[in-house]
Amino acid sequence: MMRYSLREAVAALRRAPVLVGLSATMVAMALFVVGLFGVAAYNLRVALASVEARVEIVAYLRDDARTTEVVLGQQELSDIPEVEEVRLVTKEQALAAARVDLPEFGDVFSGLDENPLPASLEIRLRPGSRTQDVLEDVAHQAQLYPFVEDVRFGRDWVERLFLLRRIGGFTTAFLGVAFGLVAALIIATAIRIAVFARRDEISIMRLVGARNGLIRRPFLLEGAVTGLAGAVLALALTFLSHELVTAFLFDIEFLPASWIVAGVLSGALFGIVASAWAVRRYLREV
Repeated sequence: MMRYSLREAVAALRRAPVLVGLSATMVAMALFVVGLFGVAAYNLRVALASVEARVEIVAYLRDDARTTEVVLGQQELSDIPEVEEVRLVTKEQALAAARVDLPEFGDVFSGLDENPLPASLEIRLRPGSRTQDVLEDVAHQAQLYPFVEDVRFGRDWVERLFLLRRIGGFTTAFLGVAFGLVAALIIATAIRIAVFARRDEISIMRLVGARNGLIRRPFLLEGAVTGLAGAVLALALTFLSHELVTAFLFDIEFLPASWIVAGVLSGALFGIVASAWAVRRYLREV
């Protein structure tokens, strides 16, 4: 059965190479747009991950904070599962860092009679735990210590960061589904044309007792080949676009291997599903 299906699928591809080529090209155009958005979404994800890695909570200490209390609080905060590191920054270290990070205020810092900067605990979260809820929860726990005067983690900035992440993910998913449906409709139309062209052959097969599964299988393989060819072509176009942007505009990352494999397999899957829908609809009509 499988040998017959493969032979019929290959014969159908040979009989109408132009139609198959056009179908694969149209599928490639639809998936190419998905690929471009995928590259943009992945690079946005990489950029946000880089920014997210620098997100930390800073607990500013009171001037009269006792060392024993601070060390104990530092240890307790370090024991929180989501916390990766709690670093104590003394007043002297804070002033030295300010002189390096803000050289334009060097004259101001050099003329100080006493150090106005407070000591602090810099709390860094583990990768995967840097969510808004975890940040707020850990910041609240740090604020409960009596030796902590204020806690900052850039609430407004963090909210915008995670909002941008959600928008990017939703947009990519929506556009991916939309253009995926376009590709499926293109494949379904091409398969319906192929089915119509072989309507006499299909009628004869049904008259001699061939089941729908036997009739349907070659078209499913044809749809899979069409979708796979379109996905590979879309991948090539996406890679070419990536190379052009990197060469003439700015460096960007290409899609990871897992995304590439998923995209190519999705093209074949779209072809199978669209072919199944087209053939089933036609077999109902005859």
